[in-house]
Amino acid sequence: MSTSHLALKESGPPPEKMPGHWLLARLGKRVLRPGGLELTQRLLEALRIGPSDEVVEFAPGLGVTAKLTLGRHPRRYTAVERDPVAAEQVRRLLAGPDQRCVIGFAEESGLPAGSATVVYGEAMLSMQLPTTKDRIVAEAARLLQPGGRYGLHELCLIPDDLDEAVAKAIARDLSEHIHVGVQPLSAAGWRALLESRRFEVLAEVLAPMHLLEPWRVFRDEGWWGAARFLLNVLRSPTARRRVRSMQQVFRRHREHLAAIMLVGRKREESSP
Repeated sequence: MSTSHLALKESGPPPEKMPGHWLLARLGKRVLRPGGLELTQRLLEALRIGPSDEVVEFAPGLGVTAKLTLGRHPRRYTAVERDPVAAEQVRRLLAGPDQRCVIGFAEESGLPAGSATVVYGEAMLSMQLPTTKDRIVAEAARLLQPGGRYGLHELCLIPDDLDEAVAKAIARDLSEHIHVGVQPLSAAGWRALLESRRFEVLAEVLAPMHLLEPWRVFRDEGWWGAARFLLNVLRSPTARRRVRSMQQVFRRHREHLAAIMLVGRKREESSP
């Protein structure tokens, strides 16, 4: 779940109506990726970000992955964030003219074509309509130089031949409990989305979707972060009901719900 629309201040809808990722972030949960910090690390390893790379991150949210990327010392790092408050949070991590966070949309970033060697985004495409998914992947292709790498980390439906009616029912159930539209694809669907924009898939990893399982919270947040999150949940009966509801819907569909990491390379002959 992305925090790209996150208002980090105390304004906004009440907890009972707040989108799930907003609520979790307000309660102190910083890692909001479906495969946790481990799958994010595998994404960055597969992207092979190094000192010669010019990196664009779509919807950095709280900046957890941004910090990991900056630790790899790319030549240039640009985040594209639609929420001004979240963008300001990310800017606190940046230093120097070659690190910046701009206000914009992943599907229409306003950045120059061919200006990146690496583009990635996490936990954002799953919440988009099919047309917007395609526009975001097309924007990644436009920004990348030939041979550039594009990475994603998203929710995934399993198996590939899951009955369409079951897939739609899972999407409805998730959307109802998270309070935001959710439209995940199967692994085959995510691959097809990349390939439709002339990406060659280089790496693919599936992982369990254990976002709100206690052991995963401790591994992602650390002992202090997990304890802070738990205390905040316990202090608010409404928040406690919402978190429990989200945890239950994830468990209800765990047989058909996973996380996926994909990295594709822009084909040399593809056009921006």
